[in-house]
Amino acid sequence: MEKNERDDSVEKTERDDSMEKTEIGNSSRTEEPVNYRGWKAMPFVIGNETFEKLGAIGTLSNLLVYLISVFNMKKITAATMLIIFNGTTNFATLLGAFASDTYFGRYKTLGFSSFASFLGLLLIDLTVVFKKLHPPHCKAEEEEICKGPTAGQMAFLLTGFALLVVGAAGIRPCNLAFGADQFNPKTESGKRGINSFFNWYFFTFTFAQMVALTLIVYVQSKISWALGFGIPPILMLISCALFFMGSKMYVKVKATGSPITSLAQVIVVAIKKRHLKLSEPEQPWFCMFIYMPPNSINSKLPYTNQFRCLDKAAILTPQDEILPDGSAANPWRLCSRQQVEELKCLLRVLPIWAAALVCHVAIVQLQTYVVFQAIQSDRRLGNTNFDIPPASYSVFLMLSMTIWIPIYDQLVVPFLQRLTGKEGGITLLQRIGIGTFLTVICMIVSAFVEERRRTIALTQPIPGPKGAISSMSGFWLIPQLSIAGLADAFTTVGQIEFYYKQFPENMRSIAGSLFFCGIAGSSYLSSLLIAVVHRTTEGAATGNWLPEDLNKGRLDYFYYLIAALGAINLGYFLVCANWYKYKGTENNNALGVEVELVRKKLLVDNEALKLSH
Repeated sequence: MEKNERDDSVEKTERDDSMEKTEIGNSSRTEEPVNYRGWKAMPFVIGNETFEKLGAIGTLSNLLVYLISVFNMKKITAATMLIIFNGTTNFATLLGAFASDTYFGRYKTLGFSSFASFLGLLLIDLTVVFKKLHPPHCKAEEEEICKGPTAGQMAFLLTGFALLVVGAAGIRPCNLAFGADQFNPKTESGKRGINSFFNWYFFTFTFAQMVALTLIVYVQSKISWALGFGIPPILMLISCALFFMGSKMYVKVKATGSPITSLAQVIVVAIKKRHLKLSEPEQPWFCMFIYMPPNSINSKLPYTNQFRCLDKAAILTPQDEILPDGSAANPWRLCSRQQVEELKCLLRVLPIWAAALVCHVAIVQLQTYVVFQAIQSDRRLGNTNFDIPPASYSVFLMLSMTIWIPIYDQLVVPFLQRLTGKEGGITLLQRIGIGTFLTVICMIVSAFVEERRRTIALTQPIPGPKGAISSMSGFWLIPQLSIAGLADAFTTVGQIEFYYKQFPENMRSIAGSLFFCGIAGSSYLSSLLIAVVHRTTEGAATGNWLPEDLNKGRLDYFYYLIAALGAINLGYFLVCANWYKYKGTENNNALGVEVELVRKKLLVDNEALKLSH
């Protein structure tokens, strides 16, 4: 019954939407009819995203083991290479968001990036299929004299990596927004459709990770690398086909120009006018130029007293010309207060982003080294001879996250709302803070487990090809992964919602890319941390903390180090959270009327100054 009512509502909305006239983009001043197809376009959009994630995650989730076992790389080299690759992939999303918003639009960006991802996955599969594209197989007893990859083999592999970077740069910042574009944001059913789409998006993301970390990884590890790496490009090809099959149904929002230009204008003008003084420093908004473009999708922002040096960009001088429509004739000489406040929104978020960057280092390191821990643990399932693939242990992190999110949303949030009276029960920064605290706990638990694993490996070993295997069950790794999943649920989801709500509406693509840039920064920081620890401890009395054989190292000390850095970062985050001011909207009627009067007064005063000069 409920489904029929929703379908009727969707049909009615689509009929209403088909009659609506809306301007899409700034390339044309005439209104164009927009037919929002809503849920009718979703099989193509969600299908594209599901198969894209299955393909990409199916390859990336077991790539560490592949580089070690097939390309004969050292563990430290393979881990560093993948961390840098993941960092570059996430950082490239900023360029992808800029290209989409400024030049190509989301449809063209997604289409091109999907095909690039397909080619990248195909090239990586070819490195397995053809013997000349990877080093000769190395037996366990020949490990010391293993032949590594040639320059040509590495070039071919890195070309595949580069294409995956191009694909991720366009897909990650655009796919959520493109799906939301298919619903009319001005109708109630359209808004419900957007919210429902976000739910489906995260469901497919989790589903893809679960399948990739279990079935596809099992095929790669236990059956055949060639077959296991052949599945992802086939899935990616299906993703491309589904995407282009729905082309005639999509709402294709044109590129409207990047808001980065507006931010740059504020910085440039503030530097030019740095010697000016506000005539009323106690109430600086009275001296600032106020203009809001009529076609702007942004909500009006009230004045904030942080970063006051930027306020000078909006000081109106006799040399500044105002056009008849109220806008500045030269935006590189005069900015509006709205532009200044939009830049302030970005600057206020950056300290929080920096804290999240350090916080995510713990998750990055755990996802890398838990594979090595699993390799040197007893991975047998009960009394059977079935071994759980090392890369599949990360599925417990996803399970923890998947189970906790609905519990938090359906049970914890309503309880906290009754307790605190706040929307969501707690603030977004409190949610991120809880996740930051849990990462510290996660690292401490990881250190305890690793110390136990190493001790058992030295006292009750099981012979293995690359060092003694601890008789400790691999299931002892589940607690640290479960805590990591809880931490990720608080920090990751909290960050995405925080950036989405705290950025101006026309900067939400950049907000999405900022999240991925944070993960990129965490990857680079993780790589640096590994290199420093590896080099510092190599000649120490305790020995190298991160050798090839974990039993000869002290990975537990490394985990304790990350926990200590996390505790310092938690203190820094609490200071930033206490300083932070949430983005407001100018819905205060008295303030709105006052600001409009000030705007008119400034224009009159400016004309009078021109006449006097």
